[in-house]
Amino acid sequence: MLHQLKNKNIILASKSPRRQALLSGLDIDFTIDVRPIDEVYPDDIEAVKVPEYLAKLKAKAFEGEIEDNDVLITSDTIVILGDRILEKPKTEAEAKEMIRAMAGNTHTVVTGVAITLHSEQIVFSDHTQVTFTHLTEEEIDYYIEKYQPYDKAGAYGVQEWIGYVAIDKLEGSYYNVMGLPLHKLYAELKKINS
Repeated sequence: MLHQLKNKNIILASKSPRRQALLSGLDIDFTIDVRPIDEVYPDDIEAVKVPEYLAKLKAKAFEGEIEDNDVLITSDTIVILGDRILEKPKTEAEAKEMIRAMAGNTHTVVTGVAITLHSEQIVFSDHTQVTFTHLTEEEIDYYIEKYQPYDKAGAYGVQEWIGYVAIDKLEGSYYNVMGLPLHKLYAELKKINS
């Protein structure tokens, strides 16, 4: 469908198998190129602005290398509960604490995306409200032990067991919660060279 991208070199800068699968779903040919960066953001930045900041930071790692026909896609997803950012858990205890805090509450998932071209950068984000039902300690332990969600913001994957049993309500894009707001990304990619 995205005919104008036919001769473009689409680069996804993400190791996430979920993002790779989602972008594949748009029937776009792309390559993967990930540059290591320190995902550090200023302390005084508003939580909802962090994903866009980090998406731009990831793109900065390619500075000076973007050719005329390159389209670089970088993104970052965070979970916000109240005024707290729930990042990727480093330990089992941290993962359990995050899920315990989200159980019976609503959190916001924000994904920031940067589409970097040779001459411009398009940056946007998407927000989804996710409400978890109450969970028992046994259910939380089961999920953490079986699925080891240490590579996921907020210690959970919406497409896994916990998404099936814990999500009571979801307002916004499901794919945004998975890590890439496909509808917005598709709309922006359609505008390139149009």
